[in-house]
Amino acid sequence: MEHIDTIIIGAGVIGLAIARALADVDHEVLILEAGPAIGTVTSSRNSGVIHAGVYYKPGSLKARLCIEGRDRLYAYAAERGIMNKRCGKLIVATAADQISVLKDWQMNAEQCGLTGLKMLTPVDVKKIEPEVFCTAALLVPMTGIIDVHGYLLALLGDAEARGATLALHAPVVSGACSGDGFLLDVGGTAQMQISCRRLINAAGLGAQTFSHSLQGLDPATIPPLIMAKGNYFSLSGKSPFQRLIYPLPVLGSSGLHATMDLGGQVRFGPDVEWVDHIDYHVDPARQTAFEEAVRRYWPALPKGMLQPDYAGVRPKVMRGSPHDSDFIIQDESTHQVPGLINLYGIESPGLTSSLALANEVRSRFKN
Repeated sequence: MEHIDTIIIGAGVIGLAIARALADVDHEVLILEAGPAIGTVTSSRNSGVIHAGVYYKPGSLKARLCIEGRDRLYAYAAERGIMNKRCGKLIVATAADQISVLKDWQMNAEQCGLTGLKMLTPVDVKKIEPEVFCTAALLVPMTGIIDVHGYLLALLGDAEARGATLALHAPVVSGACSGDGFLLDVGGTAQMQISCRRLINAAGLGAQTFSHSLQGLDPATIPPLIMAKGNYFSLSGKSPFQRLIYPLPVLGSSGLHATMDLGGQVRFGPDVEWVDHIDYHVDPARQTAFEEAVRRYWPALPKGMLQPDYAGVRPKVMRGSPHDSDFIIQDESTHQVPGLINLYGIESPGLTSSLALANEVRSRFKN
């Protein structure tokens, strides 16, 4: 039976960022990924946005790690030549009674340490985004977009260059806590048993399932998994916007916003569909609801210009918007299992926070 110093379950953006951080301090690191490639689940099924950190509760992990992670991510992208664009975004109020809410978000963002935010009038907005209707808008210049696949490859390349190893088609079926570490049963194409001294559960949508299979971990420490499916529709034709356009947040998400990729393709989403299983099919019948939502801030949207694009499933721990709950990083102080870190509810802004979150995990190990 092989022994590895540190095992990370999950090769999404969080698992790879952690592998890079731990391998950098001479840990022997093995990444176990159930799928056929890196980042095929949550990491590749989101908006690809680098968030500024507007929505999160001051003092929360999300607030701290988003702002720190945002700055680290822009710097890392520049260092590694990863395509990105600091395009900025507008958070828009579309009714008079929403203006006070928008001002509350500005205050919240400033309490979190954001600078450079600017409240705009409808006249101001027309000068920079003539297609957008609003009663007021908050300009957030630090928001951007990034080539997620390029970022994943860079993280993996750094981790492997520092000695980490990736195993694909390697689902962790079960495990057990022992006095000096962990024993894992790995399935897939090369079934085996493997032991380790440190274990990081970064399995995303599978994090709770693995934790329930880990003998010696108190089930009472495992939060529920609440799955929120988010559908996206793409726009045919040229983008009407220069920036990302966000309505005010709604239950379950940051609102059905307009984002774009680095090629200029505009997508609208995600909406919120509470599900009990993973299904990435986008129902074309949702188009009407999408059109109605988008026309609140883009009244000129032509009929029939939206097509089903893709969907993702967010690993939430409660029903609510991303700012209603915090990241959960459980270490020995929570579950009393030395050497184990469990990550739950790593939804938005997980991508933005990933480098800072990886450093946070590294700091939780005593040696």
